[in-house]
Amino acid sequence: MANRNAWRRKLILVLVALVVLMGHQPSLAEVPGIEELRESVSGLDPKHLRKAAEQGNIEAQRNLGVMYFLGEGVTKDDREAAKWFGKVAEQGDAGAQTLLGVLYSHGRGVPKDYQKAVKWYRLAAEQGHAGAQSLLGNMYDKGMGVLEDYREAVKWYQLAAEKGDVTAQTRLGSMYANGEGVSEDDQEAVKWHRLAAEQGHAAAQFILGIMYEEGEGVPEDDREAVKWYRKAAENGHPGAQLVLGNLYSGAQFDLGNKYIKGEGTPQDFRKAAKWFRKAAKQGHVGAQTSLALMYQFGAGVPKDYVKAYVWLILASTQGAERAVEFKDSLRQKMSAKQVSEAQKLAAELYSRIEASKSE
Repeated sequence: MANRNAWRRKLILVLVALVVLMGHQPSLAEVPGIEELRESVSGLDPKHLRKAAEQGNIEAQRNLGVMYFLGEGVTKDDREAAKWFGKVAEQGDAGAQTLLGVLYSHGRGVPKDYQKAVKWYRLAAEQGHAGAQSLLGNMYDKGMGVLEDYREAVKWYQLAAEKGDVTAQTRLGSMYANGEGVSEDDQEAVKWHRLAAEQGHAAAQFILGIMYEEGEGVPEDDREAVKWYRKAAENGHPGAQLVLGNLYSGAQFDLGNKYIKGEGTPQDFRKAAKWFRKAAKQGHVGAQTSLALMYQFGAGVPKDYVKAYVWLILASTQGAERAVEFKDSLRQKMSAKQVSEAQKLAAELYSRIEASKSE
């Protein structure tokens, strides 16, 4: 049990690093409330807004900044967005302060300056703006513009999480799981991950599935694990894949394995192949190997040596030793024409997978 718990702790830590606040900060597309902002300016006349904005109308200035920020109704222009957000932010508008902080954090329309980003996030956060509180928590979490301080990060994440911010809820749950800035508490970790998961946050759904599978903070329950893995998988979560002596599987790969083994759900090779295929197309080496074997033996899919060989080629390029062994063995059963066809298909599929990673 001790070894299992140690393994699980490593897993949660890896997941946090990979699926929560990837990199150092959310992308512009992940700015809290971005869709609400888009809706708020949809259909507005930029010429009319500019006239009102130049006369000092705060609402017009804010809306014009949003339109330039999003490229909604005008050509996207971060300099213009920063100009108008700056005017409104100086007058104490929390929403504009948050968006101006985002621009400084990313160096869009203004020089990248984490300290200025923190300044504007803090002004908005102190007014109770949930998005700013979440973003300020992230700055303390990652040590950008301020000294890294998990306790301070937890403080701001907590405030945002209580207002329903899913990113803050997910990160707060992970901090409780790992004892970062707070005492380790699996039940609190489950609580916050569940709140985010129920709002459709794929990373939280994936981690909640792991917690049910491992029985951490909740009773071990394969059915619940499958439920949350499925939700994460349907949201397109490929999962974490790192080799640190172990292969950490993605939500779609885990769900495929559940159907193979009949754990928490009736055994169903066809559904297993479906989920392996989704993960395999996103570059998951374990899923590629498993899908190849299903094609080789006709389990859940029609037997097809060419397709099996295609997936073994792709898994082999990632250094999967078992895939190399399976590929060499399968080649003995194939004609030269079949091998040539598989190599061509693998090259085409490899290009598509690599292109999708860069999008």
